[in-house]
Amino acid sequence: MALASLRDIPADNLAAFTDWMTAHAATHLPFIAEVDGQVIGSAWLHVAERVPGEHSLTRLYGDIQSVMVRAEFRNRGVGSALMAAILTEARTRNLLHVIVHSGRRAVDFYIRNGFTHHRQLLLWEPTA
Repeated sequence: MALASLRDIPADNLAAFTDWMTAHAATHLPFIAEVDGQVIGSAWLHVAERVPGEHSLTRLYGDIQSVMVRAEFRNRGVGSALMAAILTEARTRNLLHVIVHSGRRAVDFYIRNGFTHHRQLLLWEPTA
């Protein structure tokens, strides 16, 4: 399975990965980039629901996860094409916003694709 290969899922965990994808199909949407039938990149949109508010009982948002493009295909617009597809889906689903937790080297990529730093986003991590 191409998605498992991009995630470096070992063959002995392929069935478990497939089961996970099936169980999460409604909330974790994979987007795939292909060249000549070969999967060269992927990204996931996790659609989650916020607590209902005064004006809406349905408050969905997105979280971009696991964006990967094979090294030999980087810097060719593949990642931007994946982002465009995800953001089109986000608009179609009327998501309140889309977030991404990025490594340092990918921040500029996300900024080029319309993301901004947000002063209200805070992070808690458990101590070791």
